[in-house]
Amino acid sequence: MIGEVLGVVLPNVPVLLWVAAVALAFVPWRGRSFPQRLLSWTLLLPIGATEIWAAFYHLVFPSMAAAYIGWQDSPFQFEVGMADLAIGITACLAFRRDLSFQAAAVCVAAISLIGDAAGHVRQMMVAGNFAPGNAGIIFYMDIFVPLLAIGLLLYLRAARGSAAPR
Repeated sequence: MIGEVLGVVLPNVPVLLWVAAVALAFVPWRGRSFPQRLLSWTLLLPIGATEIWAAFYHLVFPSMAAAYIGWQDSPFQFEVGMADLAIGITACLAFRRDLSFQAAAVCVAAISLIGDAAGHVRQMMVAGNFAPGNAGIIFYMDIFVPLLAIGLLLYLRAARGSAAPR
């Protein structure tokens, strides 16, 4: 029973964290607008926590992570895990920071995640790798979440610019 629950929950952690971010963004917080709250929660949960979760698997259970993605175990997973950890911690730190810090965190996370998605597409096309960790929910979240964060960031920058005194 516990194994079955974990088998459903663990692969869907990124989606569950995104749903939590959206739900929490509806809670008023420090006079911030909904887009500001959604960006903050997106940085903390579906980017920050997911990247730390991915780092944990690449660093602590590299064989399990590799099998899930459809890879062979590799020493490069240590480097991937450290990159995931750096991005995750930076995104978590951006949660309560100003828009400039959040923009930097979004930039780094978006380059990494969209780059990951491009690598997943290449693996699907070249190697026929349709393993759940390559072609499943993580692939879609690697595209959707950074695009959402970029969109929120652009919206907030435009809104801030239009509210500036002339």
